[in-house]
Amino acid sequence: MPSTFFGLNTAYLGLSAANASLNTTSNNIANRETEGYSRQYTVQQASDALRTFTTYGCAGAGVDVLSIERYRDEFYDVKYWRNNSNTGEYTTKQYYMKQIEDYFRDDGDEEDGLEGFSTIFDNMYDALADVKKDSGTNETRRTFLGRAEELAEYFNTMSGNLQKMQKDVNAEIKINVDQINSLTQEIVTLNKQINVIELSGSKANELRDRRALLIDELSEIVNVETEEQLVTDPHNPDRYTGATRFIVKIAGGQTLLDDQNYYTLNCIARGTDEKVNQNDADGMYDIVWSNGNQFSLKNASLGGKLKALAELRDGNNGEYFHGTISATDIRKVDGVSHSIVTVDVTADYLKDINKCTLPESGKITLGNRELYFDSWTMNYNASTNSYSYEFVLSDTTKNEDTGVGGLIGKEAAVGDKIEYQGIPYYMEQMNEWIRCYSKTFNDIMTQDGAVDNYGNAAQFLFKANMATDDDQWEFDDSYNTAADGSYSISSKDDSYYRLTALNFAISEEMLDDPNLMAVHTGNQDEMSKYNVVDDLIDLKTNVEKMKFRGSSSSQFLQCILADISLNAQRANDFSENYENIGKSIQTQRLSVSGVDEDEEALNLVKYQNAYTLASKMIQTLTEVYDRLILETGV
Repeated sequence: MPSTFFGLNTAYLGLSAANASLNTTSNNIANRETEGYSRQYTVQQASDALRTFTTYGCAGAGVDVLSIERYRDEFYDVKYWRNNSNTGEYTTKQYYMKQIEDYFRDDGDEEDGLEGFSTIFDNMYDALADVKKDSGTNETRRTFLGRAEELAEYFNTMSGNLQKMQKDVNAEIKINVDQINSLTQEIVTLNKQINVIELSGSKANELRDRRALLIDELSEIVNVETEEQLVTDPHNPDRYTGATRFIVKIAGGQTLLDDQNYYTLNCIARGTDEKVNQNDADGMYDIVWSNGNQFSLKNASLGGKLKALAELRDGNNGEYFHGTISATDIRKVDGVSHSIVTVDVTADYLKDINKCTLPESGKITLGNRELYFDSWTMNYNASTNSYSYEFVLSDTTKNEDTGVGGLIGKEAAVGDKIEYQGIPYYMEQMNEWIRCYSKTFNDIMTQDGAVDNYGNAAQFLFKANMATDDDQWEFDDSYNTAADGSYSISSKDDSYYRLTALNFAISEEMLDDPNLMAVHTGNQDEMSKYNVVDDLIDLKTNVEKMKFRGSSSSQFLQCILADISLNAQRANDFSENYENIGKSIQTQRLSVSGVDEDEEALNLVKYQNAYTLASKMIQTLTEVYDRLILETGV
């Protein structure tokens, strides 16, 4: 049966429970502004009753405080992480697309505004119209050449800006990879600390909150999945040890950490002979796991900032080199034997050298092998109306195994298919316009019979600066077409493939001597005739002479801005939507785990009253024991 002091012990347990609840309430109030903190509560349970062997059977023995738990709903955590990944992706795209919009902006004649393509192009044609008015003088020609040089400088600047942005995006990829590694190590450390505490029977609430907050940060960078498993005694599977196994997976199920074991990500810079696109900046990063496995940035489940950065840096609108290997051979190139691989292509954009984005040399994937190549040649067979590319593979100084047996029928690719319109896409669009426009302009200027002021055969106006020599590409190899219409263009040829927005230039000789500019053909009677100039002026709006995406040459900016505006608006809309959804989810989250000051104030009063009543119970029992022990005779 209960002892004489049974009631006092019961009151003491009530006092302790009320005190624990007051302390928990105090902790909640203190952390009401702490980011990631989850409201805590005491878990109480009636103590085991005592059998009294009397008519009333059992006597209540008070209350036990089992643990201090936190209010947390994992369902809202998962929803938040998924949405946070989307928010991180589109917020990043919104930021960079705004920059690209600013680059291509054309304020026209506005005060302190930026002159863009349309303004510069119109100015060039205004100057060309002045040449038509007075084609016999050098003054108007010099003005026109100056305006043409401004057009070249515009594209040089635009290409330079986009390359710089590509470097910035690349650097941010590394920053985010380093952040993933840092967060991973912190989570692993917390896993250890949590298990040490919880193996003793306590709950590591604050550490769990900290870990959840780190997952919040991680989810903004990359798509995250978590799993927590209970650890049981291996000798007694029904006995729970108190420890847990916390697993984090990213980018569609790739294991980042498994409790105290983790993997890091490393950024490996591509070499100068490993470019994927012709105009890629040097040192673009590939990402590999610490165990050597490749971490794919084209993964559709990548998510977060990392997905946005990868698409911005490498996005090619799905227009990458790919085809089927149709032949292999061994042939001597410059006196050295090389393996030659022929790849048949069917994509329309691969049939137009003006749209070519292949680097002069680089890496090609043949089946499941990745090999270096030194050069390539695009071939068109008019009799079969088919296109193919021949790749000259590098020798054993770069490729460990140059054998190409058994590859026929397998797929070949350079780079990856990335549907987003990123920096490589806009670079390609500029290159395509420049190549088409320059070739058409140069062909008109050097048409049959066209002569300069000296009566000599006309020269090209638009050329390309060489990267290493102080010289210019002349495009001499751009017109080597066979009688039946077949042709071949090599990456080593002096062709319009060499012309890009980065090296677009005006003939240096013509800049020095405007008399070299042809304005008429030799069959004109007087120097004032300007039939060549008429053809050049007509090039501005005549779709029959030059077509760019179904539009005339002057509508380049409208075509590009249509893409940019669409992507920018999409990024703005999705970013706003996901931010609003995130706020809604966070509100739901806080409704469960957040600290409500009014509720805690009520709890404070409730537990204070419980504490006061327990104290009065002890005081009452003390008076009873005083009477029993001191005033009752024995």
